Amino acid sequence: MVGAGQTKGERVTASRLHAFNRYEIKYLIPVEEVAPLREDLARRLQGDPFSPPGGYGVWSLYYDTPQLRFYWEKIQGLKFRRKLRIRHYGDLSSLTDDSPVYVEIKQRVNRVTQKRRLRLPYRAARLLCDRRTAVDHAEQERAFVQEVLDLAVRLDLRPTAVTGYQREALVGRDQDTGLRVTFDRRIRGRDRDFHLGTQGAENRFIIPPRLAVMEIKVNERVPYWITDLTAKRNLSVVRVSKYCQGIEAYGRAPRSVFHVAEEDVTLPGRSPAGRPGPHADPHPHGGTHPHAHAHAHPEEGPLHVA
Repeated sequence: MVGAGQTKGERVTASRLHAFNRYEIKYLIPVEEVAPLREDLARRLQGDPFSPPGGYGVWSLYYDTPQLRFYWEKIQGLKFRRKLRIRHYGDLSSLTDDSPVYVEIKQRVNRVTQKRRLRLPYRAARLLCDRRTAVDHAEQERAFVQEVLDLAVRLDLRPTAVTGYQREALVGRDQDTGLRVTFDRRIRGRDRDFHLGTQGAENRFIIPPRLAVMEIKVNERVPYWITDLTAKRNLSVVRVSKYCQGIEAYGRAPRSVFHVAEEDVTLPGRSPAGRPGPHADPHPHGGTHPHAHAHAHPEEGPLHVA
């Protein structure tokens, strides 16, 4: 079964294990341009049938070494790099120990992004990654579970950062099967309270809330009509690392040579904007749940483009 955040192009290797390779291209765009861009794309794409109106929350808990090895591998641009995370799709206010989440190993090999993930109850995912304890698994899942344990034990991985955002997704049809375009807004993070369901956790915007990340994901080549569309709108490809942004936003590492502050970012047809005032996150649980509340950090994080 294909769920939110999962595409039909994924290769199902077991009942709960999924793996796929793809190319990912990212753009920073003003949030007010999301709607017109989505309308243009909708002429050739269709809405993700598993995405509710307005999109869905995506929350990730990232693991790293005490020396932030995965962070520095990204900053240094290593051609082969990996990271481990637990990912939850949906509203965190309803997260329980039995809620389904994904334990993911995401790695970059040259220009190709490879992702393998195992669907587990949240309790089991934390047991595997935090307690470094094997969990019940099928024979086809053994290699993945052992790889997670090897990374966690050998590198002494620890919970390091949480990121969350609201995602809208479009998927390809006909000759564009395998194409996926996502818009991520309200990109937030924190460096503590690593249980994803922590009530009252403080999140700050780690990418300025006036910006959204548009991501094009393809199995092989980007269709010519999307290339034409981005060129007409004068969009420039960037490497936006939400994880690295979260690390720098909370001062876990100095601003890298790739760091670009918001006042230095020139968006299509605009001059560099001045830094806006403080922003609080009105929906800290990743949805529009009327009772969701947390005390958002009063400051806005820096913008990291790597």
